[in-house]
Amino acid sequence: MDVRLERMADVLIEHSLEVNAGDHVVVSGPLVTSEFALVMQRRILDAGGHADLRLVPEELDESLLRLGSPSQLEWINPTARRLLEHADCFVYLLAPTNTCALSGASAAASAARRRARRELYELLESRERAGEARAVVAGLPTHALAQEASMSIVDYTNLVVEAGQLDAEDPVRVWREFRARASRLAERLNGVSKVRLQAEGTELTTSVRGRTWIAADGTQNFPDGEVYSAPVDGSTQGTIRFPHATIVEGRRVDGIELTFEDGVVVRAHADRGQSDLDALLDTDDGARRVGELAFGLNERVTRFTGEPLFDEKIAGTVHLALGAAYPECGGTNHSALHWDLVCDLRLGGVVELDGAVAQRDGQFDTDWF
Repeated sequence: MDVRLERMADVLIEHSLEVNAGDHVVVSGPLVTSEFALVMQRRILDAGGHADLRLVPEELDESLLRLGSPSQLEWINPTARRLLEHADCFVYLLAPTNTCALSGASAAASAARRRARRELYELLESRERAGEARAVVAGLPTHALAQEASMSIVDYTNLVVEAGQLDAEDPVRVWREFRARASRLAERLNGVSKVRLQAEGTELTTSVRGRTWIAADGTQNFPDGEVYSAPVDGSTQGTIRFPHATIVEGRRVDGIELTFEDGVVVRAHADRGQSDLDALLDTDDGARRVGELAFGLNERVTRFTGEPLFDEKIAGTVHLALGAAYPECGGTNHSALHWDLVCDLRLGGVVELDGAVAQRDGQFDTDWF
């Protein structure tokens, strides 16, 4: 493991989770993350916490989706529920060794499992909102992710390091400084009512009147760097195009174009993966509605990789999430789906806020950010 990645453990413990003495910290991930998980254990012990490492073979999900009966797909492990009810901190390590591992599973099985797990996600989110738990998703470099990004593992590791500010002398200080800057932007956006997006293939409006914007500063995702909110239900109108590839549950979808009427997707096209797009939109009643609107602010992520954890943070992009909204933003849409789709505004894109241009070509006016 690249020694620079050990700094990620420091940021996760000191900044993202702020682990205290006596905290029960659950670290989950595939077996390939074992070396990093051991670093996490040492950092948790140094902080006085209790490290609970739960690393599993990556093939478990594929096996369940292929072989599970309807009742098995819907079964929720009571141990998993108890952990979510009682542990203090959760770290989810994202490190696939095969980004297409779930591509052979049926769309129906994937949707059934997604709907069943919704209660677990909502349980954790409710405890986070109540201040009873902290959770963060952290991305680590793997050969599979590097290959999807058409990069060598060395270059992809450098991307992870740079995106996380892990090459800084004090990454924790850098992320706390970003928190202050992004929070100022969020405060200004809290007074906005109407958002209009224009780019190639995109002409979209939505209302955020009365909704809360939140600065994402490395406390829930790592790397991070965005401000996000939840559009008013039924307000999204127009068309938006997402030209870059995205991989969801092992399926690659390219060139997505969505048209909204009264907040609902009424037309959906994909240059590649149309059947997968349709299946995701059919997850449940909320999957065709927008749950999140966000602006990427991480200036050290400059290229698309196919992994939303990184792509949605690119400074000069905007992303919509189809499906579940964040209640802390005032969002009310419910769904087992939360699918982030990224639109690049850096070449000719315009963002209007209440009729005034606030961002052009991916650059916010200095009065805003």
